[in-house]
Amino acid sequence: MGLPPVGRRVAAPTRASRPVGADARLFAYNANMLITVDPAARASLADQVAAQVRIAIARGDLAAGDRLPSARDLAASIDVNMHTVLRAYARLQEDGLVELRRGRGATVLRSGNASFDRLRDLVGELRDQADALGVPLDELFTMLKGAR
Repeated sequence: MGLPPVGRRVAAPTRASRPVGADARLFAYNANMLITVDPAARASLADQVAAQVRIAIARGDLAAGDRLPSARDLAASIDVNMHTVLRAYARLQEDGLVELRRGRGATVLRSGNASFDRLRDLVGELRDQADALGVPLDELFTMLKGAR
């Protein structure tokens, strides 16, 4: 099952098919990214959308020149207000990651964050160090979750 082409609207599940309660997560995707929001999460919906686009850019899933879904289409797909998506896109514009143009939508300005690559290298080093010390991965994960 392939993903739809970039820019094609993907309908969100109907309300009747959505899980109810704390596990209810709403999602939308295009060929390059999957957006999920959790209404029960502490972070605002706009922050959740912006964070997921940042991660997609950092990983290289979205490259410079790629267009993001229109705010209206993305909002309909994840069942949030269009202004929530516009707020997320504005934060990404403030960070210099996307360009917003009236009538043309949001376009990615930069791709592949070097700091994300460095973080991946550090995680690899940490895992190697844990292996050398005999620390199981689940314990390492617990340690990481508790570190602040």
